[in-house]
Amino acid sequence: MPALDNFFLIALPYLAVVICLVGSFYRIKTRPMTYSALSSQFLESKGLMWGSLPWHIGIITIIAAHFIAFLVPGFWQALLSNQTVLLFVEAAGLGLSLLCLFGLAALLLRRFTSEKVQSVTSQMDLVVLVVLLLQVALGAHMAASLSWGSLWCVGTTVPYLWSLLSFTPDLSLVQDLPLAAKAHIVLAWVLILLVPFSRLIHMFAVPLEYIGRPWQNVVWVSDRRKEAAPQAFVEGEARRYFVKGGLAAVFGLSLLSVGVFDKIFRFFFGPRLTAHQETELMTTRLSRLEATSSQRKLELERQENDYILVGSLAELSSEKGKYFIDYSMMPALAFKTAEGLPLLISAKCTHLGCTVGADAVDGKILCPCHISYFSIDTGMPNADSPAKTPLPHLGWVVMDTRGNQLASFSGNGAVKGTISEAQRTSARVYIAKAHQIG
Repeated sequence: MPALDNFFLIALPYLAVVICLVGSFYRIKTRPMTYSALSSQFLESKGLMWGSLPWHIGIITIIAAHFIAFLVPGFWQALLSNQTVLLFVEAAGLGLSLLCLFGLAALLLRRFTSEKVQSVTSQMDLVVLVVLLLQVALGAHMAASLSWGSLWCVGTTVPYLWSLLSFTPDLSLVQDLPLAAKAHIVLAWVLILLVPFSRLIHMFAVPLEYIGRPWQNVVWVSDRRKEAAPQAFVEGEARRYFVKGGLAAVFGLSLLSVGVFDKIFRFFFGPRLTAHQETELMTTRLSRLEATSSQRKLELERQENDYILVGSLAELSSEKGKYFIDYSMMPALAFKTAEGLPLLISAKCTHLGCTVGADAVDGKILCPCHISYFSIDTGMPNADSPAKTPLPHLGWVVMDTRGNQLASFSGNGAVKGTISEAQRTSARVYIAKAHQIG
């Protein structure tokens, strides 16, 4: 629904970022002892290792890949234009998401099975873990079921994020994405929103002074501690190398963020537009306003009327579909069967929502985005098509010039009524609110 999309994909991002920045600043200033990691390692360490290590390895790598695609989309697209690289990235993304799921599951299990850890677990800890689990599960689902997501995100999610950053949000870039993809985006904003109120704020507690601190000599006085000293030294060195590696990754991402600051600087302090550029910009804005106005008129028309005219039955063809907008404000196509009856089918590809072509070749229409063929008779895609779900047929009503109903079809089942040869030349085809889908 447009209203929900506007809230979750436009209003929520700005709200989440503002609350995250203001709330985090307030918490750090007023409660400075609460924004560290608040580690529970001293309470239980074995379960933590099995959960924390896979989780951090997986999520840091995934976030780094997301940042690269966001900061340098041209490089990312060129890199994935190689089929071998694309397959590797897709497989790696799925594998890393499963690694994250394993780590999160282990952390959740640890919270419920260890009495010591459970005693210091807050409700917000569980909320964050569940939201993270859902977010990663959605990512794994997309990696497994939505082909080439690492590539098509460059044309959808990345420009959507840049439109938010430039304060010109463009909902059309992500509005037609599958529900899983939109939920993945929304949960990311929810996680940002939760930062000031949860342990996630520990990301601001980067122990930079740890790297430059002087070496410490530890003198063990008990025999048991002396025996454990070598192992403790090894573990300490391992943690030190882990921290250094993490900081190196942060430094690398910081270098990439130069692109972000460059775009922000250009947005606020860039050169003034020429008269010609301002004219082009105004023309673009006016065309967007006109498109929005036309969409609102279509929505109002469908709210007020039980029937919407598609066209005359005589003008429909079995080889060339006629585009129209259904009651769900989605594109659809109107054909004519061999029996001379209307055939209305959704034109929104069930793979990633692209609009399919109107030309029917051998009874099949093509989605040009990722090459999916659909039968207009059954709506079923080819077995080797990226799309796996058929295009739904839409219901229709045929009326004469006086508005008398001649025949109807509800989208499934049998056709009711008949249309004589004399009536076919003047009969008109309508979609009916009572037969809408979705």
